[in-house]
Amino acid sequence: MQPCQHDRRGGDCRAVQDQLQNVREIFSTDGAFAALLQNGGVVAWGDPVFGGDSSLVQDQLEHVQEIHTCGFAFAAVLHDRRVVTWGASGYGGDSTEVQDQLENVQEIYATHWAFAAVLSTRRVVTWGVAESGGDSSLVQDELRDVKKIYANEKAFAAVLSNDTVVTWGDAKSGGDSSHVRDRLKNVKEIMGTAEGAFAALLGDETVVTWGAMEQGGDSRHVEHQLQGVQSIHATRCAFAALLREGRVITWGDARYGGDCWQVQEQLKQVQQIHGADDAFVAVLRDGAVVTWGDPRCGGDSSRVQEQLRCL
Repeated sequence: MQPCQHDRRGGDCRAVQDQLQNVREIFSTDGAFAALLQNGGVVAWGDPVFGGDSSLVQDQLEHVQEIHTCGFAFAAVLHDRRVVTWGASGYGGDSTEVQDQLENVQEIYATHWAFAAVLSTRRVVTWGVAESGGDSSLVQDELRDVKKIYANEKAFAAVLSNDTVVTWGDAKSGGDSSHVRDRLKNVKEIMGTAEGAFAALLGDETVVTWGAMEQGGDSRHVEHQLQGVQSIHATRCAFAALLREGRVITWGDARYGGDCWQVQEQLKQVQQIHGADDAFVAVLRDGAVVTWGDPRCGGDSSRVQEQLRCL
């Protein structure tokens, strides 16, 4: 009997079952798993294209401290803060060209197709698909004193120590922020929709957006309402901002949570918001739950609303 696609992509771990002892944590790409063991070793299984075969680097996978993933590859940080990668070579699985730069790595971030590593010097090293963030050469001189990096599927946004922002990757997905660059100051946090937009929360509790317009990159129609913003949340194609007074403002693709008008009257005294791929859920101060977005993906909770009153 031929293995099914799910078996090839990690659904069958029989070949490595005897190695899966004392597992500390498990990580996944789109088609494979990697288990980090208590002794710092790694066991991988699933589709080799997605990183399910680590045999070429297995002798290097010792004293692993952490593992990071993109859609097609794994990146392991060793105890000496060097990096070992495996998976699809052109999609982050081969870091040979930048290997000599990957020393004293402090953090690793990923789009769906590329990795970005922040070094102890707060400089950045990137690899993977160039158009999706794997090539940062055009902004390399600006990537100094990097504090944190945010990502969506195809672009990166780095917040520097002076709270300004540098972006790279797919221009339409937020890799080009030149039209809002003058407004990206005193940035406290950035959120990204997977499909290609960013929203930055500023120190004055306002919001700046850029990237794919229909996926949340255009907030002009709600900009006057985005005052006193406490946090920003995202689905795959939409944003939701929680205001200081407990109200919610949404924008982006209406089908996936960008329009909450049907539940707007219920969205008062909101304490928390959580975003799934295609829907949002808000928890109110009294413990009630309000949902919106794609009904098939959690946006319609009417059938279990009575049960949710117990939260």
